[in-house]
Amino acid sequence: MLVYIHGFNSSGQSSKAVILRDWFARTGQAEHCVTPDLPHRPAEALALLEHIIAGYPAQQVKLVGSSLGGFYATVLSERLGVKSVLINPAVHPQILMRAALGPQRFYHSDETYTFTEAHLAEMAEMAPASLTHPERVLLLVETGDEVLDYREAVAYYSGCRQVIVTGGDHGFRSFVEHIPQLLAF
Repeated sequence: MLVYIHGFNSSGQSSKAVILRDWFARTGQAEHCVTPDLPHRPAEALALLEHIIAGYPAQQVKLVGSSLGGFYATVLSERLGVKSVLINPAVHPQILMRAALGPQRFYHSDETYTFTEAHLAEMAEMAPASLTHPERVLLLVETGDEVLDYREAVAYYSGCRQVIVTGGDHGFRSFVEHIPQLLAF
């Protein structure tokens, strides 16, 4: 079971989610790829993800998290012992995302909400103090990420397997090239 975890204000309709679903569908394994729409509240998002993977042994689950989804994947990897592939992940979003406080709108719908200090507090509460099993994590970053400083991820995930791609952007332009490696991890 592969669970794709989208980023801030995104959805299960993001380009990477669609690419992964299509990849699994072409191989006759559509039921093994889940790309849920997450609630904006971090605690609710994590609860939904835990519910989705609850019926599977840890060794049968792989999380693929992009940006804020990378943070959620890190939390779940630490809590549940599952493997995670992180794509341009948000490191310490409880600090980084302070600039996003205020009105927000999801990219793939007209739904709006207000991003508050409570969101940041939930992220701070769930953030792992450190990585206890870096062997469970594959980090994929592009140096051209215009939203997040890739060097923060490289430093934070220093004990993990890392793929650092020169150029690119926050959307991880070279994503399709890395699908075989992501699946093999």
